[in-house]
Amino acid sequence: MTTPSIFTRIIQGDLPGRFVWRDERCAGFLSINPLRVGHTLVVPVEEIDHWLDCPPALASHLMEVAQIVGRAQLAAFHPARVGLVIAGLEVPHVHLHVVPIDREADLHFDNADPDPDPTALDQAAEALRARLPRTAPATYDPPRP
Repeated sequence: MTTPSIFTRIIQGDLPGRFVWRDERCAGFLSINPLRVGHTLVVPVEEIDHWLDCPPALASHLMEVAQIVGRAQLAAFHPARVGLVIAGLEVPHVHLHVVPIDREADLHFDNADPDPDPTALDQAAEALRARLPRTAPATYDPPRP
């Protein structure tokens, strides 16, 4: 049996996560090493290693959720744009990086914050949750172990 990815462990509540989105197919939670304030990962519940293996309907759903989160980022943080990156090297579990950006360099992973302020992360998560559509599926921040 393979060990669950760190993202699966976050989605299952075994590790803490600052969730801004959750539905039966995916979750959105803040990156623990954000490129910018509000950097969110949109991750399928199903553990799929490579985005090329993601079924088209699920890939479409992930993109739809990324757009919803991106609109909330625009409203909360007022960036010039919202960037989207699918890299997949750091964790073998499909994930979309949705990042508020003002310039292209904001998407360079070398600029990730290795030790973000927990209070700032909590505030960013709350700012995003407050700007999600009221029709969004059950968004939540599960209890931390």
